[in-house]
Amino acid sequence: MKKQIQQGFTLIELMIVVAIIGILAAVAIPAYQDYTAKAQASEAYTLLAGFKTPMVEIASSQGITTACDISAYPSATSSGKSVASIVIAAASTATSCNITATFATSGVNTKIAGKKVRMQYDSLTGAWKCSTDMTDAGVRNKACDVGTLDT
Repeated sequence: MKKQIQQGFTLIELMIVVAIIGILAAVAIPAYQDYTAKAQASEAYTLLAGFKTPMVEIASSQGITTACDISAYPSATSSGKSVASIVIAAASTATSCNITATFATSGVNTKIAGKKVRMQYDSLTGAWKCSTDMTDAGVRNKACDVGTLDT
């Protein structure tokens, strides 16, 4: 007679595996959400960076007033998958221009929903300044100052 060998896992072994999977999921899901928020936020920085060179060229050849007019950029992208709108406007000083990207309020991570990123160009110094109202350091660009953005 042949001896039957039982194969399989015991209930305790299965429970240990399920517990390990649960612990890994509890750690991985928040990390994944932070990763997607940072990826969505990076879209704004990429879109705004596309305005930098044309704005400097227009400001130096036609003046800052023309550079602050959105119609000077007919082929520019004015929105993205996570970015609802991009607005170009004159800043509070007569020599500066603001480019502001506003994130969508739905379909994006809650850490960036409705938040703004602003790049400001000063035509006198040629310097760019980044500011945002995103308070989560894990999501925003490290070069951006945190503050309240009007407009």
